[in-house]
Amino acid sequence: MEKFKSFLKTSILGGVVVILPMFIFIMVFKWLFGWVTDIIHPVTDLIVIKSNMSKIIADALVIAVILVSCFIIGIIVKTKIGRYIHEHLESRILKIAPGYSTIKEIVMQFIGKKFPFSSVALVRIFENDTLLTAFITDTHADGSYTIFIPTAPNPTSGFIYHLKNEYIQHVNISVEEAMRSIITCGAGSKKILESPRGNTAYIKR
Repeated sequence: MEKFKSFLKTSILGGVVVILPMFIFIMVFKWLFGWVTDIIHPVTDLIVIKSNMSKIIADALVIAVILVSCFIIGIIVKTKIGRYIHEHLESRILKIAPGYSTIKEIVMQFIGKKFPFSSVALVRIFENDTLLTAFITDTHADGSYTIFIPTAPNPTSGFIYHLKNEYIQHVNISVEEAMRSIITCGAGSKKILESPRGNTAYIKR
């Protein structure tokens, strides 16, 4: 009887592990699709009225046009003139919308673009055995570092510290991998802790 209960429990949990991520993915996709279609519904309603096509086909058509537009804009901003226009517009937006840079950083994190950090480190800000995941943001002539310790799950907020070299252990993983661990509240930290460390050895006082 105990074996049967154990079998039943593990089977149900196994099914949950398979189904739940799929269910969450479908719900998120449904929410995202609904959010996008709510934004574009004035255009899709116009297409439906003018062409008599179904609403879902009109939604798909508008989304396809948006994706093509993003592709074309992406090509344009790679050119010298396009890059200049983009930088000029962005500087104007920053003047009137201070939160724009934070939103841009979050978007860049999710699409895997380059981060404004040079490398990942494990640091001891309390001068004991407590390790914190940090990003190196600047180095100084005396061998010390300026580091940024983000808060989870929002890596755009955090704390800035200035530490001596002896309290920093450089970690041989990418910034993107460390950022994913922070966004997921520490999931994947095993890779950070087991990664080869270099440059420093903590000196106990």
